[in-house]
Amino acid sequence: MYRLNAITRPRTFLGNNRIAVRVAKISPPLTYKGVRLYSDAHESETFEEFTERYVKFFEGVDDRFELSRGLNNCFAHDLVPAPSVIEASLRAARRVNDFSTAVRVFEGLKQKVENDGQYKQYLEELKPIKEELGILTKEELGL
Repeated sequence: MYRLNAITRPRTFLGNNRIAVRVAKISPPLTYKGVRLYSDAHESETFEEFTERYVKFFEGVDDRFELSRGLNNCFAHDLVPAPSVIEASLRAARRVNDFSTAVRVFEGLKQKVENDGQYKQYLEELKPIKEELGILTKEELGL
């Protein structure tokens, strides 16, 4: 792409009121395409694969740090974990003897669900595991 630029020169070079014409090559304007480079390692993961991955992860947890890291990663996703994932995390919390984290799993679950009705459904489905492991919710503890 070429553009003509009219440039006036000093009178001594070109005479009175003469205009020199110069042709200059103009590069195309720089455009910025906003590209976000997010990690897409789990972007195409289905809910079933997500559930299976975290159930397997919590079955292999050996210490409190791994449990906390797994819960943080699990709850960071934009979905509510399946009851099987919650069950596996509760079993892992009791295995590493961390009662407070087991109670906090229910707090995190309450924050993730959309309404109290869904939270009550989760509590009903997880009632047998709660009784088996002796885990109470924050509300049941009176806090």
